[in-house]
Amino acid sequence: MIHKNMFKMASVALSASLLFACSNTDLEETAEASSPAQEIVQSEIDSVLTYTAGDEYEELENAETIELTGTEADYASSAAVLFEEGTLTIKAGGTYVLSGSLDGQVVVDSEDDNPVRIVLDGVSIQSSETSAIFVEKAEKTIISLEEGSENRVADAANYSDTDDADEPNAAIFSKSDLTINGTGQLVVEGNYNNGITSKDALKITGGDVTIFAVDDALMGRDLVAAKDGTLTIEAGDDGIKTTNDEENTGTIALEGGTYSIVAGGDGIQSSADAYITSGAYSITSGGGSPETVKTNSPGPAQGTATEEADVESGKGLKTEGALFVTGGSFTVDSADDAVHSNGDVAISGGEWTLSTGEDGIHADQMMVLDDGTFDIAKSYEALEAAQLSINGGEYTLWASDDGINVSNGTATTDEDTTTSTQEEPLLTITGGFMSVDAGGDGLDANGSIHMTGGTVLVNGPVTDMEGSIDYDNTFTQEGGLLIAAGSSGMVQSTSEDSTQSAVVMTFPDIQEAGTLTHLEDSAGNTVASFAPEKDYQAIYISSPDLQVGSSYTLSVGGSSSGEETEGLYTGGSYEGGTEVLSFVQEEIATWLNEDGITEAAPEHGGGGGAGGPGGDGQSGPPQGANLMEQLDEETALQVEEIRAQLEAGTLTEEQAQTALAELGIELPMRPMDDTVPAQ
Repeated sequence: MIHKNMFKMASVALSASLLFACSNTDLEETAEASSPAQEIVQSEIDSVLTYTAGDEYEELENAETIELTGTEADYASSAAVLFEEGTLTIKAGGTYVLSGSLDGQVVVDSEDDNPVRIVLDGVSIQSSETSAIFVEKAEKTIISLEEGSENRVADAANYSDTDDADEPNAAIFSKSDLTINGTGQLVVEGNYNNGITSKDALKITGGDVTIFAVDDALMGRDLVAAKDGTLTIEAGDDGIKTTNDEENTGTIALEGGTYSIVAGGDGIQSSADAYITSGAYSITSGGGSPETVKTNSPGPAQGTATEEADVESGKGLKTEGALFVTGGSFTVDSADDAVHSNGDVAISGGEWTLSTGEDGIHADQMMVLDDGTFDIAKSYEALEAAQLSINGGEYTLWASDDGINVSNGTATTDEDTTTSTQEEPLLTITGGFMSVDAGGDGLDANGSIHMTGGTVLVNGPVTDMEGSIDYDNTFTQEGGLLIAAGSSGMVQSTSEDSTQSAVVMTFPDIQEAGTLTHLEDSAGNTVASFAPEKDYQAIYISSPDLQVGSSYTLSVGGSSSGEETEGLYTGGSYEGGTEVLSFVQEEIATWLNEDGITEAAPEHGGGGGAGGPGGDGQSGPPQGANLMEQLDEETALQVEEIRAQLEAGTLTEEQAQTALAELGIELPMRPMDDTVPAQ
């Protein structure tokens, strides 16, 4: 049976590629979810969130007016309020309009089941001993910010009456549901711990709210929901968060609004699922991304604990459950993952600009990307998941290590046999336009790759211990355009059961970045014309225009008058290049060097530099992605140890090259390109 969140995401994506692991029952259930992604996500939001009377701003009726005058308060004798020693206590439901200033505290301790509405109309509340507004008891509390008003609420730096449960612990603290609405301004200073905390649901439907907090800024234990308003947050730890991890609680649902968040910890953190349908989000977390991103320093494996302590996390958007996004604009600068889910991620829209010291977008389980514009300008790995399906969207990805990585699917347990099983990591590409700049592997699957559509351009790596395409099991290509240019040491092609043809060309010399590789058919029609952003010695090209039995010519250099997108030229004419060779596409995967067609290394299309073992189809020193299959057991173990030390950073490229040479293995290496492009 498919995992609950995976099923929900399959419904959102409406993608047949996600159903490979489903039972017949799951297929029938998923087929019923045929509405667009936006409608499905909205349905999920509606199942956990209801906006009721009073959540939206309402005109004032039958309001009690309270004028605060420092250490006193003026109000009608009939009002259900008490004032004693600087504390204003509201004892019953109703609407209360506050203005002026108070050196003390406002407490809600309602004795009935009616909502309490506090209207802030030019008020300043400063407590020197505890929280500024404390909802001890109420069916529901609403804080309305009156139009044109400027309001301030601040608590003490040290509380004198906090009990063992540390309640209250925020400038505005509520033990029951809390809503903020209106169009006025509110500044909240959380000097002790949090800025605004609700022990139940916290909803925001309007207002211009600025929160400064030494710890978390905005917390709803069971729910945080927002649909409008402007939030400006500076938090010592998390910006917006939920904490309840019980089933059907802890959700974050954001359907609009403008958010500017600077957080020492996570920008937005959900203890369960998170839904975002709209809004503008600017998030800086954990101090922002480093100037230089680490290289060859793998983090914890998928499915393992990724946080030693919550305070150490500096992620932009983080969920313990699943993350569903259908729209919005996101600018994230984070020390840790820019977007992270301990479960699944489903994105079907939005504009994303991400810079991070870790992963751009990470899912411990499944990730589905259906639409959106993604500019990941800085990352360790740009996209990482156990199962990743890319069905649409536009992507510009920069990674110091792997551009796209699928690995170590989350272990599941068969309840009947208590046997632990593990699904194969799988990268599926059915659509979209993607440009990848990778310091490590361009497309890396510790499992398999399946491509049926879309356009993928890979630049890099430049080091021969990595590959522009790297997979362990199979790579079947049945459609789309894939061009991958990089080093020649670990180059791979598609599996034998692919239905779309491909060529792999290995040049005798390194081609400089920006040098065109042009492939055309015998009639002069362009199959592919690509100028990689990095130096390269091998290039993989697979296009629907490549046909077995047809003749082609490959050239380098020159120029194209076609329209250029991320180094890919379409239309126009090609001229001025140097013809390298002409050949007939004899098989699905054809391997080439300057002398013509050559042989690939054995198994799933992997091959060596200079066209497979020996460089000319003949015998020679073991090279390439499948050298392990050509070595005896003892030598293979030594090679694995050298590569592990290289990835761990305990060996340099030159030291690894020397160690391999002593084993009779030749891999011409170049220094790694670990610089970050100008922002």
